[in-house]
Amino acid sequence: MVAATPSPKPAGSIRRIVAASLVGTTIEWYDFFLYGSAAALVFNSLFFPSSDPLVGTLLAFLTYAVGFAARPLGGVVFGHFGDKIGRKKLLVLSLLMMGGATFAMGLLPTHASIGVWAPILLTVLRLVQGFALGGEWGGAVLLVSEHGGDERRGFWASWPQSGAPGGNLLATGVLALLAAVQSDETFLAWGWRVPFLLSGILVMIGLWIRISVEESPVFLEAQRKSAEAAAQGEKEQPPVVEVFRKSWREVLLAIGTRFGENISYYILTAFLLVYVTVHLDMSKSDALNAVLIGSAVHFVTIPLWGALSDRLGRRPVTLIGAVGMAAWAFGFFALLNTRSFPVIVLAVTLGLLLHGAMYGPQAAFISELFDTKVRYSGASMGSQLASIIGGALAPLIAVELLKDYESSVPISVYLCLASLVTAVTVWVAKETRGRDLTRDGLDHSVPAQRTATVKDSVPLGR
Repeated sequence: MVAATPSPKPAGSIRRIVAASLVGTTIEWYDFFLYGSAAALVFNSLFFPSSDPLVGTLLAFLTYAVGFAARPLGGVVFGHFGDKIGRKKLLVLSLLMMGGATFAMGLLPTHASIGVWAPILLTVLRLVQGFALGGEWGGAVLLVSEHGGDERRGFWASWPQSGAPGGNLLATGVLALLAAVQSDETFLAWGWRVPFLLSGILVMIGLWIRISVEESPVFLEAQRKSAEAAAQGEKEQPPVVEVFRKSWREVLLAIGTRFGENISYYILTAFLLVYVTVHLDMSKSDALNAVLIGSAVHFVTIPLWGALSDRLGRRPVTLIGAVGMAAWAFGFFALLNTRSFPVIVLAVTLGLLLHGAMYGPQAAFISELFDTKVRYSGASMGSQLASIIGGALAPLIAVELLKDYESSVPISVYLCLASLVTAVTVWVAKETRGRDLTRDGLDHSVPAQRTATVKDSVPLGR
């Protein structure tokens, strides 16, 4: 018999937990995205000097991709201990690791000072960033998902998702401000270090907030049951082993769901900076301000998409974003090519709005795929494996396509196909809205009182 769902936290309590998760994820994404923006704007000349600007940028994005390569390992390690000792402790550790690596980047000497050691040290710190972020996402969304009730899980769990555009907004805003008040020479000399050093202050604020939250009641109940089972002589496999034995299909669903979303986000934000400044020969300020405005709209609308998924289901809302992005892939670059700043802002904003339709319901959807005892491991592994084949390669592939073809059309085709992968994945998946997060086994049914009206267990098109 499935255990009764713990009573949802009072509104004030769940808001504090959401705020703690949102602040923490915003800071961690600030640190991670700051590197992506710097890779597009300054690292190519400071750490990877080359006569060809696109070659230098390609090398900078290679270290950018290294951070993604470390994320699945972080997901496995953080997921294992998060499923064993709790979500909260691991979230505190991930914030410390991420902030420390970012602060250290601001102190690094450049290639002109220490030669090849500069990119080597930069790459090592990027690995630490990726490892930390690999454990952040799963813990943050699970802490919120497992504190709230079933009815509004899509809305509450989507707030930590807003940490991604929130962090990008913060990182891009700081860089845009510096670019506006400094000359290019000053920015390259020392101005670029300021946003990295600022991370030290932000991490202290995030830790103060994050330490104050309570552990997930769903996890504590699962931990109690595990202790009782152990006392009776029952042995449990490590969470990562259980995921591959019993939940590999759910891991594949998580990867497919994130694939198009991941690729589209990094093309709309990180690669955009390269395309606008190098290919279109426009100013850094124009590129940064376009991402800044788009990220502000993105930040506000992600929870709205999450709330809509509580009414319509996770799948229909995600399909809106995936199919819409597949079509928008071609209109996006056509608008960029106008070289008009207001039109570029429109292109980025509409693109991120469609991305939000995929991203908003995602936290609840992936959380609802897995059991409590393996949820941190399963959610982290699925999402972070997608980051390697999706987000890590997206800027590299886009830069290489631009370099080889000197046209945006191949990039549009790439973005369209990636979005269709997510659309197909979500189409064949079953609806998860309303699933009980306290279930002990892979019982993918939904509460009986919802089935008759929502038909949550019936896939679209079947």
